Amino acid sequence: MNKKFYSGTGLVLLFVAFLVFTFLNNSLFSKFRLDLTENNLYTLSSGSNEIIDSIDEPVNLHFFFSEKSSENLTSLRAYAVRVRELLEEYELKSGGKINLKIIDPEPFSEAEDKAAEFGLQSVPVSSAGDELYFGLAGTNALDGVAVIPFFQPDKEEFLEYEVSKLIQGLIVSEKPIIGLLSSLPVQGEVNPQTYQSTSPWVVIQQLEQLFSIQEIEIEATELPTNIDILLVIHPKNISESLLFSIDQFLMKGGRLLAFVDPLAEMDRPAPTNPMMPSPPGDQSSSLNGLMTNWGVSVRSGVVLGDSRAALSVGGPDGAPVRHLAIVGMGAENLSAEDVVTADLESVNFASAGIVDVTTDSPVQFDILIQSSDVSMPLESSQFQFLTNPTDLLKSFVPTGERYAIAARIHGSVDSAFPNGIDGYDGEVVSNTESLNVILVADTDLLSDRLWVQVQDFFGQQVASPWANNGDLIVNSLDNLGGSSALISIRSR
Repeated sequence: MNKKFYSGTGLVLLFVAFLVFTFLNNSLFSKFRLDLTENNLYTLSSGSNEIIDSIDEPVNLHFFFSEKSSENLTSLRAYAVRVRELLEEYELKSGGKINLKIIDPEPFSEAEDKAAEFGLQSVPVSSAGDELYFGLAGTNALDGVAVIPFFQPDKEEFLEYEVSKLIQGLIVSEKPIIGLLSSLPVQGEVNPQTYQSTSPWVVIQQLEQLFSIQEIEIEATELPTNIDILLVIHPKNISESLLFSIDQFLMKGGRLLAFVDPLAEMDRPAPTNPMMPSPPGDQSSSLNGLMTNWGVSVRSGVVLGDSRAALSVGGPDGAPVRHLAIVGMGAENLSAEDVVTADLESVNFASAGIVDVTTDSPVQFDILIQSSDVSMPLESSQFQFLTNPTDLLKSFVPTGERYAIAARIHGSVDSAFPNGIDGYDGEVVSNTESLNVILVADTDLLSDRLWVQVQDFFGQQVASPWANNGDLIVNSLDNLGGSSALISIRSR
């Protein structure tokens, strides 16, 4: 009798202890998590935490995932759990600044209508017409909306970056101001023969829709003080005072996207006589006056030749011939580790240069685009009067090396002008620990002819891209303008 009593009492006490433990666990330890995954998949980076800390007004995240339509998609469901748990980590870290809603958009439901209204992408998953939603929509207090239309499992390494980028877009209300410095007529010009104005390059038209563009004259002696990012295209013959101003802009944390060129084909002057070709001239540009101080430079008078990536152009008789210096760089040439190039498929270049970095450079040099191993440096002088591209093949001997065409340059560097310049009596910032530059050794890739076809459609100009040249510059500016916190979130 006593044994049964004590046994029953023990069970009751054990049950009560379990309830007390559960209550304390939910109350005191619900915000405690231990990440034991190999790459800390569920631990947010310092950049993401910085973005979360900067939230002033609450942000709402709506995670849509079709449970029933995904019943037989085991791997996708596993990735959905990964996404949901990462979003829960954002909500947990925010301390109430992020409100997460998990939504199952069943067919013909209000939730499905809401997913479509946000612009999320549905994917057919069966012959019966079942649609699957797997995306994220974010809103803020000002009715701003940002979406990730569909979470692609093959882009899992950029998951945290994309989510943080979405949140960053909801808490920053103003577009970044891009300072555009170019010696090429990228914003259009007036033809001196016909007095007709030409349209801006398509890539500039795209940027004007996404950013606030402020033009800077190539003859300027200093940069405006209100720009967030400096976009330099073919900085030909710029003054020392402007170069110093660019240096100080970078030393103070400014970001730079630079397109330089050993032989800019779009820089060829218009002929005075329509029957005669335009005379050769200096068509090169560089920022080596700054970058050699970082251990980085673009080879002077050298053009990249790549047999494997060579594109076909019209020969002297009109028949297609391969041109060693007009190249199409595919996925194998583009970095899959950087968010700027990871989603691109092809970028076309014409007479591109080669970017070098010294072994003792103080910066981190991440190659974004590089040649194949069937490449060699070519003297730019042989292109001045080149009429038959096949002539380049006669002396072409691949070195077996792969050469950098574009790179991300970041880290700690000293100013190239530690003592300032003559006539400047202001304070000189002598170093920075947050240099942030993307350098591309070609300017012709921005011209319409290498990536987009423009057609007239009932009076409207319609651009149809056939390469990712435009995406390269938009991705670069989008990344550089995302804040230092967003930029710091690397592939995981």
